[in-house]
Amino acid sequence: MGTEARTICVVANPKSGRNARDRAAIGQAMQVFGPAAELRRWHRGDDLDAFVRRAVADGFTTIVAAGGDGTVMGVAHALLGQDAALGVLPLGTFNYFARGLGLPQEPEPAARAILGGHRRRISVGSVNGQLFLNNASVGIYPSILQAREAIYERWGRSRALAHWSVIRTIWRFQRAKPLDLVTDGVRQSLKTPLIFVARSAYQLERFGLTGAEAISDDRFAVFVARGGTRWHLLRTAWRLATRRVKVGEDVDVISARDVVVETGKRRPLVAFDGEKRRMAGPLDFRIEVGALVIIVPDDADRVDA
Repeated sequence: MGTEARTICVVANPKSGRNARDRAAIGQAMQVFGPAAELRRWHRGDDLDAFVRRAVADGFTTIVAAGGDGTVMGVAHALLGQDAALGVLPLGTFNYFARGLGLPQEPEPAARAILGGHRRRISVGSVNGQLFLNNASVGIYPSILQAREAIYERWGRSRALAHWSVIRTIWRFQRAKPLDLVTDGVRQSLKTPLIFVARSAYQLERFGLTGAEAISDDRFAVFVARGGTRWHLLRTAWRLATRRVKVGEDVDVISARDVVVETGKRRPLVAFDGEKRRMAGPLDFRIEVGALVIIVPDDADRVDA
């Protein structure tokens, strides 16, 4: 059936207008969509939820998020529970959600895949009401994101610098903190540097991790890092990069539909799809069943990530 161009509103973040690569990519995609589609850029300080919902109120039924995983997550959050569909024009460093859908990474083929794609309703994860598409976590990973942002600000964005931010943060790591983890009503008291709650089967497969079955069953794959020293973390990071993480030695994996994390902090720092924010504890992770409509490519447009 496909997507009519007149139903499309492309939503781009403020940086896309200043970044020559992203600006060119959006321009190429808009040429494929044609003049019936509309491009809107929100500005720093704008309420993205309100911005997206205004586009829906204006009659657009396909909202294309032009950006990386963080932008896609933000637009998806605004579309929770609505009939308007999320499309993705991948412009980020990793693009896990887009790759998981089999979307082309180049702008013109991606735009054609959106035009030729079809709608599908999917389940997504949330933490304290905040949607996430790929993962959310508490512990050392939010600190890694802080270091990554500082490095990106100084040197620009690249995968090599993203990996360097991991090493730098682990090297400064002090000790694992105690917390309580409740999965489907079962409570555990733990000392761990990281709780990682996954919802992307593609991301798990990319790093050679188990848990894809839980994702397809509308559950979370919850990874609990073992070991409390920087050496343990460096070893786990190396094994993750080389797809050799060992369940029971480096991490424990739990399949659960409802997850609560109690860190003992009033407002712990939480990472979700490359973004981070302090949230009121305890942290309540839920599966939002069938809450989001997305555009997925037809087989002819699908690519291997």
